[in-house]
Amino acid sequence: MESGGKLYYSISEVCSMTGLKPHVLRYWETAFPMLKPSKNQSGNRVYKKEDIGLIKLISRLLYDERYTIDGARQKIEEMDGDDEQMDLELDITAVPAETLDFVRREISEIIAILDRDPMAVDKQED
Repeated sequence: MESGGKLYYSISEVCSMTGLKPHVLRYWETAFPMLKPSKNQSGNRVYKKEDIGLIKLISRLLYDERYTIDGARQKIEEMDGDDEQMDLELDITAVPAETLDFVRREISEIIAILDRDPMAVDKQED
């Protein structure tokens, strides 16, 4: 995570880290009771690293895995009792979906190459 030793992040910093809009984060606070950023003396939201991890998990469940809001909330509530599982889920969110797709394509190409008949390559060279 892009911490730099900070304990708290503004909503604009969180938006730049996650690619989400402020109104989405504010809405998620109402839809996901476990997402409760603190507010500073000025009344502005301040997010901790744990909040950002939860936001990334919610984002992955909604956008990558195509859960509904209710389904994502239920999944997170199920994970809530299992801290080890929650840590695993948060770690997975650190890998962008594009990177995973690229790796999957590369592996598929390697498997296709390995599945080819080696004799077919020798015949082509003749």
